Amino acid sequence: MDAHLKTDGRRRVVSDACAGPCPIERGMRILGGKWTGSILWHLKDRPVRFNDLARMLGGASKKMVAERLRQLEERGLVSRTVLQTAPVSVEYEITEFGRTALSFLDALRIWSESLPRDRMDLA
Repeated sequence: MDAHLKTDGRRRVVSDACAGPCPIERGMRILGGKWTGSILWHLKDRPVRFNDLARMLGGASKKMVAERLRQLEERGLVSRTVLQTAPVSVEYEITEFGRTALSFLDALRIWSESLPRDRMDLA
């Protein structure tokens, strides 16, 4: 449902205001954290070990990667497997639910790549 702004002659009145987070805000709360989309994107083709994933993300600290992966696992977007290797290592894989985000992450990637360079340097 979309909120609408109307004028009754003297003041503005909002009808159909969101009672809670709107669907866009809800989606951003799930996927909007820094590195979240990149993590899902890097897991799209195959499971990846933690250290390899941290290297793929470049500017993210291992602490940040671990935190994001924990959140993604809690939300059911990735799964975690402990590998019985010496030393023990951990591998992450995108779930079927996580794959549902890939189409719009790809659309976001395409949109972002189409922006002029001066609009992309917002960080």
